Amino acid sequence: MDFSTLSLDTPLETINMAMQNSLIGNLGIQIEKIAAGEVKATMPVCPQTTRPDGLLHGGSNLALAETIAGLGSMLVIDLREFDIRGIHVTGSHTGSVRGGTVQATAKIIHQGNQTHVWNVDVTNGDGRLVSTIRVTNMIVKRNG
Repeated sequence: MDFSTLSLDTPLETINMAMQNSLIGNLGIQIEKIAAGEVKATMPVCPQTTRPDGLLHGGSNLALAETIAGLGSMLVIDLREFDIRGIHVTGSHTGSVRGGTVQATAKIIHQGNQTHVWNVDVTNGDGRLVSTIRVTNMIVKRNG
């Protein structure tokens, strides 16, 4: 997929297929919803996303958050002229998960010309908050 053509009209299956052979695919992240200023995704709690003791690894949640916040920023800029870079990710893990699937919802809280700030909440299958994460993306001009 040519990400410079990414838009809110891009089918979710196309987005998910394009990310299959990357960290995103290796973690089993699936984009479930895209909208201006909001992205939702799921991630399985499985050996690829857990600590050796079977609990969901906090780093997996951070990767999930940076993924969907990055996608969200890509959806609200002109990708023919600009690109994004994740420049800051910080999270607080408030619960543990063993098995099942987690859901993440990213919502933009600042949409400037040079930076975007996103809040991402990760919940377990019962809707209980397990991580809340803040992601800052920098908007950069494409070269050439």
